[in-house]
Amino acid sequence: MAAAIQAFLDAAGLRTEGDPNLAQTPERVAEAWTEEFLDGYGRTPEEALGELFPAPRDSVGELVVVTDLRFHSMCPHHLLPVAGRAHVAYVPSKQVTGFGRLGELVDCFAHRLILQEDLAREVAQSLARVLDSPATACIIEAEQACLRLRGPRQRDAVTHSEAYEGLLRGDGALRRELWARLTLARR
Repeated sequence: MAAAIQAFLDAAGLRTEGDPNLAQTPERVAEAWTEEFLDGYGRTPEEALGELFPAPRDSVGELVVVTDLRFHSMCPHHLLPVAGRAHVAYVPSKQVTGFGRLGELVDCFAHRLILQEDLAREVAQSLARVLDSPATACIIEAEQACLRLRGPRQRDAVTHSEAYEGLLRGDGALRRELWARLTLARR
């Protein structure tokens, strides 16, 4: 990967030799991509969610919501950064996971080359499958550098994607409850 970055810099007419700011750039870029932008390929949703615990009897059937999970990703079309917040919800069945693990699940997929819409879908589907949850959701708000810096340069644009599984797929009382909680979290 470092050799490819070096070739990219060479093709751009930039010389790393003699420039202290560029001298180690190929190695730094390769390390950042390997350890921070593409490390999601080396993790499974099961690993991200970690140890599961028996759901408290009183919580079965009730909504669990964690908002404002910050994440970063890369657009697969332009390899430009995406930064955003994910709101994740699920209804426990028999098992629950730690709240922090929901952020790990988002990062498991965000640290891949993935569209925002697919990120939301992968998180919701993985929660449903791994936790055997009857209802899951992932709602994402993000700032896409490709939209903000390229083409029409919509500097203030924020993109939104939603994915629902199970009982939250229908536009019923449970989904209204979720959106009421998200609205309260923004106050």
